[in-house]
Amino acid sequence: MRCFREETFGPLIPLFKFSNDDEAVLMANDTEYGLAAYFYTKDLKRAWTIAEDLEYGMIGVNEVSIGSEVAPFGGVKQSGLGREQSKYGLDEFMEIKYICMGLGYN
Repeated sequence: MRCFREETFGPLIPLFKFSNDDEAVLMANDTEYGLAAYFYTKDLKRAWTIAEDLEYGMIGVNEVSIGSEVAPFGGVKQSGLGREQSKYGLDEFMEIKYICMGLGYN
């Protein structure tokens, strides 16, 4: 299915049949894109397991509105590198400098 292989921006909700969680994660990760993924469950252990296994920059669990000014925005794979928004959005503009100063000298 075309929408399963492209990074579609728009009102689209593709539904795919799967036998178990491992198959669902395998199908979801079988793409060159990885901006955001969404899924629903009542099982908290299952939520953490699946969210950790998904290869996406942002995961919505039981939630569709995952954007926020304090949440890092960005994807993985061909969906981009780095993050926008939040404190992580500043990382690309910062240079870290380490200074070690001995104060015991006259």
